[in-house]
Amino acid sequence: MKLNPLGDKVVVKLVEAEEKTAGGIILTSSAQEKPQIAEIIAVGKGGIVDGKEVKMEVKVGQKVILNKYAGTEVKLDGTEFIIVRQNDILAIVEE
Repeated sequence: MKLNPLGDKVVVKLVEAEEKTAGGIILTSSAQEKPQIAEIIAVGKGGIVDGKEVKMEVKVGQKVILNKYAGTEVKLDGTEFIIVRQNDILAIVEE
């Protein structure tokens, strides 16, 4: 199956949380923060959303930083994704 987002929606997959601190301490799963960095899996076409023209500025494959509590979590074929609006994406991560 494939997710095709509508309008200004973006499908992302969270990047795994760090299991070690910078000092080398291994964190248990309960001590790890929810990751805010995600990889874009699919992008909607944009267009007119809520009466305003929306141009999509992100592309599949980019890594982005999300608003901490944004989106709707979905599970498809055993994989967890989050569907967010483009304006819930705070920044594009460039490596």
